[in-house]
Amino acid sequence: MLILVINAGSSSLKYQLFDMPEGVVLSKGLCERIGIPGGRNVHTDRYGAKHEFQVEMASHTDAIKILTERLTDPEFGVISSMKDIDAVGHRVLHGGPGFTESCLVTPEVKKAIREVIPLGPLHNPANLMGIEACEAVMGSVPQVVVFDTAFGTATMPPKAYTYAIPKELAEKHHIRRYGFHGTSHRFVSARAAEMLGRPAEGLRIVTCHLGNGSSCSAVKDGKCVDTSMGLTPLEGLVMGTRSGSLDPAIIGFLAEHEGMTAAEVVTMLNKKSGLLGITGGLSSDCRDLMAARADGNPDAALAIDMLAYSVKKYIGAFAAAMGGLDAVVFTGGIGENNEVIRNLIAGDLEFMGVKLDPVKKLKHEKNCDIAAADSPVRVLVIETNEELVIARDTLALVGLA
Repeated sequence: MLILVINAGSSSLKYQLFDMPEGVVLSKGLCERIGIPGGRNVHTDRYGAKHEFQVEMASHTDAIKILTERLTDPEFGVISSMKDIDAVGHRVLHGGPGFTESCLVTPEVKKAIREVIPLGPLHNPANLMGIEACEAVMGSVPQVVVFDTAFGTATMPPKAYTYAIPKELAEKHHIRRYGFHGTSHRFVSARAAEMLGRPAEGLRIVTCHLGNGSSCSAVKDGKCVDTSMGLTPLEGLVMGTRSGSLDPAIIGFLAEHEGMTAAEVVTMLNKKSGLLGITGGLSSDCRDLMAARADGNPDAALAIDMLAYSVKKYIGAFAAAMGGLDAVVFTGGIGENNEVIRNLIAGDLEFMGVKLDPVKKLKHEKNCDIAAADSPVRVLVIETNEELVIARDTLALVGLA
């Protein structure tokens, strides 16, 4: 079965074509600057060769048409027509309280995604545009949505997801902890169990998805029991441009003393804070900050230390919440590729059973265990694959339809 996976952003659209159930990627690509002058499509064919095109795309429907042309191109396409595609799977950021698992797209599901736009104002509109663009171009091909919030929403207990605010307001506005990066946390926690040769039941794992956006999840018996992100992706760890957790009174303080609205402060906390804010606007990219840190930049050094410190605190807190720890998993762009930050996080946790191998911890490898042989807690570096999860869920649901 051929399944097309779509991940639509506000001005971008990523796609991968899978041959399922084997999970073979036949082709993939990226359309960016949708609705913005200077549009670009980077398409990777079945042989791994990249082809770049400058093409204007006024809407996500245009982007879907572009990927249609690429996938069916006689030279580097992989299918004869879009009729060869059996189903489409979409990543949707926020499912609100009503969705705890993936589901087939129906008019009612689209309505529900639209209704929770206030909870995911940056992503849900784009995700919905991707769904409707596929409908416009591909007609009645079955579509599936995989919610980023589902992994946490489904299994977190009330003591973990409830905020200590007036109950009537929380219920009226669906204010609770949802958690994000759920598709990634779900994939790497299951992969960790496989690598350890143990069933998910009985395992206590902290998964650390570290990138420009970062989060940690406590996964016990294969289920998410707590997570660092909350109502929105702003809560939790120090991130590229997001502040992470802070005293909520700061919002009112800045609004009063800087003449800002609450919305303006929240925008600042989302887009101008985190690593970018700590370094005075130097960069939100860890690669830039690592170079600046090596050159002696104190702000860059502080930013890296704060990122590692925030992750370290969540590992300790989640281990306590689960009554112990069997493994720590690092994934995401930073988690998979930055051994320095991994070592800053886990290098001095021997008191809780985390002991790194002195050689393995310095290697730039993925899908491996960097813990010492005698470490009671394993430390795994796992390459995440959210698209494969989406393809698998799509296969399962379309097969049941």
